[in-house]
Amino acid sequence: MGPGAAGEWSSWQGSALVVGCGGIGQALLAELERRAPQLTLLGASRQDWRQGAQERWQGSVHLPLDLGNDASLASLATTLEAWQPLRLVIHTAGILHGPGLLPEKRLSQVNRQALERSFAVNAFAPLLVAQAVEAVLPPDQPFHFASLSARVGSIGDNQLGGWYAYRAAKAAQNQLLRTLALEWRRRRPQGCVSLLHPGTTATPLSAPFQAGVPPDRLFSPERSACQLLDVLEALGAEQTGHFWAWDGQQIPW
Repeated sequence: MGPGAAGEWSSWQGSALVVGCGGIGQALLAELERRAPQLTLLGASRQDWRQGAQERWQGSVHLPLDLGNDASLASLATTLEAWQPLRLVIHTAGILHGPGLLPEKRLSQVNRQALERSFAVNAFAPLLVAQAVEAVLPPDQPFHFASLSARVGSIGDNQLGGWYAYRAAKAAQNQLLRTLALEWRRRRPQGCVSLLHPGTTATPLSAPFQAGVPPDRLFSPERSACQLLDVLEALGAEQTGHFWAWDGQQIPW
């Protein structure tokens, strides 16, 4: 076990930031409230996810963030100065489908706009968030920077093909954050950068693709949050820059 060994988060002081406050993001904030009671919990998203749930999310501070807007990222960096040191960052925002965007089954379905949109959200955004928060990470204390990836982003594990934009964008995210981990290993040696595969979770992102998932492998957001935090709590600086599944198994690049 490294400096982030299980149970030690209960004594961590500073703040924790969850970027993207959908199903998994909200569940992470709720679970962090239990596991890390001394951390100030921050949730950053484009929409005010607290509307209609003020009581449940009373312990979290909402920060507006548009991941596609450089001025918004710069504003986040300034705002976070009030909550340093930032001990934990979990980036959960991602896109798989939407208007004009569907996973491709064959080459003829690939289009430039969908590729650019997928890369902007799934690959570029986590790195730009890291850039925005770097100044408020502690120079002399353990910290985590984690981002949700996907097993389909593994080049070595790709056996089915298809899903060009999503697969490639997640693979690009993996490379970008692996590169970040190597830089921070030199400059911020107590940090741990991790890519996390949450498994198939019952959220709007996976909704069109849940039919063939066995019931015991379709996780609720609450279960996913617990599993992901179990993985992170067992990691320390010596494990920085790796790609992990929800059950703690390392995934090939």
